[in-house]
Amino acid sequence: MKSLLPILVVTFLVATIVFPISHPTVSASPNANAETLKKLEAEFMKAAAEKGSQGYMSYYADDSVEVPNGGPLIVGKANIAKGMDFLDNKENRLEWTPVGADISSTRDLGYTYGNYEFHSKDKDGRPHVDYGKYTSIWKLQKDGRWKVVLDMGNASPEPSK
Repeated sequence: MKSLLPILVVTFLVATIVFPISHPTVSASPNANAETLKKLEAEFMKAAAEKGSQGYMSYYADDSVEVPNGGPLIVGKANIAKGMDFLDNKENRLEWTPVGADISSTRDLGYTYGNYEFHSKDKDGRPHVDYGKYTSIWKLQKDGRWKVVLDMGNASPEPSK
């Protein structure tokens, strides 16, 4: 059995190089443009809908900063995550739509902005929607993935119909 161990280790290492586990998405593209960031927003929202706070936070850089509406700055992914467990309640739904985006000429920093809706139930169990605007700043990480490094939002009145 000991003689098989080195062969198994080498086989495993070769397999992980030849057949990587992760599949590249739009977030792994260093040749990004504004549309890339808008597509990232769609991936981001889907991850939040499907995986709750874990999916949402997977798009944040470790050193990210949250600028909440009416509250103090929250620095660091771990600290931001402490307040995101509301996304784990399936009766809550956060949706957002980018209205605009831009990216630096060096293709390593960009931003998106748009509108959001937070659907929940009030204390009497009736549907309730909060509306707002957001801005997210994205940065290309050393591993080639784009992550949110600063996110901010503020409340808005219900849009006119």
